[in-house]
Amino acid sequence: MKVFVTGATGYIGGSVAKVLIDAGHTVYGLVRNPDKIDALKELGIDSVLGTLDDTEVLARYAEQSDAVIHTADSDHRLAVETFILALRGSGKPFLHTSGSSVIGDDARGDAVTEQIYDEETPFTPMDTREDRVAINNQVRRAGRDEAVRSVVIVPSMIYGEALGLPTDSDQLPQIIRKSREVGAGVHVGKGVNRWSNVHIRDLAQLYLLALTKAPSASYFFAENGEESYGDIAIAVSKALGFGGKTVSWSAEDAIAELGDWARFAIASNSRVRAVHARNLLGWKPAEESLLDWIEIHLK
Repeated sequence: MKVFVTGATGYIGGSVAKVLIDAGHTVYGLVRNPDKIDALKELGIDSVLGTLDDTEVLARYAEQSDAVIHTADSDHRLAVETFILALRGSGKPFLHTSGSSVIGDDARGDAVTEQIYDEETPFTPMDTREDRVAINNQVRRAGRDEAVRSVVIVPSMIYGEALGLPTDSDQLPQIIRKSREVGAGVHVGKGVNRWSNVHIRDLAQLYLLALTKAPSASYFFAENGEESYGDIAIAVSKALGFGGKTVSWSAEDAIAELGDWARFAIASNSRVRAVHARNLLGWKPAEESLLDWIEIHLK
């Protein structure tokens, strides 16, 4: 199968592209920086130079490919609409990447929610995630109404080394960076807020399964466990040689340094269960847990 992947130089996209290639698929990878073309070629990825705003490029490769996997920007509505239009009536797979912060809250590290979501649980998104949820719903409607085999994949906190070009995930590296800076494991507020998590290798396998097996208009959380940010801070502290010492980073200071991203990414709760991925696709995550990964790999 010929698959057009956006975000091919990124953490998710590069890892998914590598798994696709290993499975025998041909991958066209969208890349903004021509300096990375040679590195992608070494991985077996055929580079497509352009950005998400280059609608003619996106449409052409969507039409030429057997499937599209969009990992570059969950909130880029123009790219999503371009892909839906190009794929309309084709029955081709369109896998769109979201994130489990869509069900997050405004706990600011100081509270843990008892609410755990699966794919069928109704929710009202935070203000910062209303547009993302609207895009997710638009993708799913295309699967129902426009003969596109659309799929929304919703990863939780991702960890593990990238399978494509060397690059980092999102949340955990910020915690590690700040912990190194202050000499102790860092959490926002009380650190009792909890997030589900998933290893990048397991996540990439979910994309591979969804590409061939997912029903149209389907929606999949991706998780294999959960931890509190307080326990993550302790594990990071031990791994960095700080003896388990932790400190609280106030939500106000975290937001001032990292922007509103801190509020929904490292200060919120996001507790999900990947029921559909396991039951509909037979997804079986097998990699080490988040805390084990920190203990083994973070030095």
